[in-house]
Amino acid sequence: MKTVMVVLLGVVLVSLALVQMYALKRDRDAARDYPPTGQLIDVNGVTVHAVQVGQGPDLVLLHGASGSTRDFTFAFADLLKDRYRVTMLDRPGLGWTEQIDPAHRRAFSTAHASPRDQARLLKAATDQLDVTNPIVLGHSFGGIVGYAWALEFDDLAGLVSVAGVANPWPGDLGWTYTVNGSAWGGGLVVPVLSAFVPHTLVEETLGSIFEPQVPPEGYLDHVGADLSLRRHSMRANARQVNWLRPYVVEMSAQYGTITVPVEIVHGDADTIVPLAVHSAKVPGQIEGANVTVLPGVGHMPQHTNPDDVIAAIDRVAARAGLR
Repeated sequence: MKTVMVVLLGVVLVSLALVQMYALKRDRDAARDYPPTGQLIDVNGVTVHAVQVGQGPDLVLLHGASGSTRDFTFAFADLLKDRYRVTMLDRPGLGWTEQIDPAHRRAFSTAHASPRDQARLLKAATDQLDVTNPIVLGHSFGGIVGYAWALEFDDLAGLVSVAGVANPWPGDLGWTYTVNGSAWGGGLVVPVLSAFVPHTLVEETLGSIFEPQVPPEGYLDHVGADLSLRRHSMRANARQVNWLRPYVVEMSAQYGTITVPVEIVHGDADTIVPLAVHSAKVPGQIEGANVTVLPGVGHMPQHTNPDDVIAAIDRVAARAGLR
């Protein structure tokens, strides 16, 4: 019996070592294939990755869950750079921005950066880049960070939410976030997924995010999904999403204090961040907030309906006296 236990323990240890080895290879391959494309800024000891293009009034872009600045540099930023100075930022733990606190970096933990934590870090980064009176645009999870930005600071011109998280939702977010966002899941399950998730599943997941539309040609190659499959990024994303709801409850009760212009663009076919749960309620919470509903459009309007998103940005700029 003792011999059997020793053998089993050896098998477990070898298996764990192999998982970590394959996961480390994926980490390294992602870093090699998708290096930083902008500046790495030291913000009070935390590295923040920022990409800045164009000229004109300042516009800050905040990406969604599992994303990075590459979502915006695929095409959207190029549509804006002749009229705005566009600053794109990787959120904590994603892309090339570090986690804010050492506790957030631990494998067996649930510690994470709240939307307000993220807004404070990214605002400090834009201060170093001499960004002034910006319009802040957040997509998906970036939407709630945008609302946090507006709650934390008053030196912004306005807010644009694109399919953004805004209000509490019923139920849970599914077993993947529950497991991967837990301490044991982060330590044991995430490395397995990081090491062995096939690219076919990545493609299927990306397709479901765009539904009922489809990803533009070349998007998957550009966006670098492997960056999101690194162990530290998977943990950061899972924890931030899994533990998000209490922050949304607290923040949404304070939306009435937001006085800057707010424009929202949201598709009524979005099943990732449903319109009726999130953006449809905001005009009753923020005076003057305007929602543009896109019939039959899913979760990625910045790619499928960029003109509608740009029009919302322009409306905020006009309402704020920037145009």
